[in-house]
Amino acid sequence: MIAHGLASTADEWPAIRTAFSWLHQAAHLLNNSSERNAPALRRAYRRLLANMRQGAHSTGSLESAVQHFLKVTASYWPGLFACYTRPDIPRTNNDLEHLFGSVRYHERRASGRKVTAPMFLTRGRVRLIAAAYQLQAFSSTELQPTNLTEWRVLRQELTQRQAARALQRRFRHDPTAYLADAERLLPPVTLPV
Repeated sequence: MIAHGLASTADEWPAIRTAFSWLHQAAHLLNNSSERNAPALRRAYRRLLANMRQGAHSTGSLESAVQHFLKVTASYWPGLFACYTRPDIPRTNNDLEHLFGSVRYHERRASGRKVTAPMFLTRGRVRLIAAAYQLQAFSSTELQPTNLTEWRVLRQELTQRQAARALQRRFRHDPTAYLADAERLLPPVTLPV
């Protein structure tokens, strides 16, 4: 049965070997075990993508998968190599998910909640930066805002989010009174004659 399966798919194996070789090279480059600097790694990866683009037609039925890989890589290209220039950015989604999971776990332990605290919705990135303090100690100069205008915009966003959440609580507490207040704020509508 195995021999029959191998014989009936023998024509597809060269294309599979080629595509697998490209994926293996991509994984090896992104793993960066040779510790290349980011520009050299970017050039090597660009050469691999050019080879894939030129040889995609030779992969037969896998050509659409190779084209999809190239398309997705192009969409991620601007941020693909940031983790090689900044050591504080995790290299993989698994590492990043571990970081978020750790924050959620500690938040639940500290608050006694079974689900993530709603503060993550209202405080967003500010709350994550505060949680990251567990992993690394920041000095007072690192915590000081560098751009005062950006800091004020962030504070305004946080205030607006908190106000929106407060209004949601008000609606859930007493929907009739909330809707009556909303109707009073609307201008009176007159019917056309």
